[in-house]
Amino acid sequence: MSGDASLAATVILVPREGMGSGEPGLQLALMDKYLGLLLAGDLTPRALCFYTEGVHLVCEGSPALEALRALEQRGCRLLVCTTCLEFYGLKERQRVGTACAMPDILSAQLGATKVITL
Repeated sequence: MSGDASLAATVILVPREGMGSGEPGLQLALMDKYLGLLLAGDLTPRALCFYTEGVHLVCEGSPALEALRALEQRGCRLLVCTTCLEFYGLKERQRVGTACAMPDILSAQLGATKVITL
């Protein structure tokens, strides 16, 4: 499932539309680089959980869609907060991942050996 067994039990939380808290263009560039490194290194986390502004990354027009599709095809679960999709009016624009409730995201965290927040 992954090139690194330790990452196979890791859940990554994505609460922003990018990485960090800098300028939006920089945040997206950093996220693109991070996802690209996961793919290039054959690294597949157990799940990526998208909530708050992070749900924008799984929606139509996101520059991260291709990388996220590739991770999903490798077996990474992409869990997307339904409440957040509805809040931002994005429910119909979701293109990757599984829309789920917060208990699903909590369950993924509790089942992980490591949780990383981007």
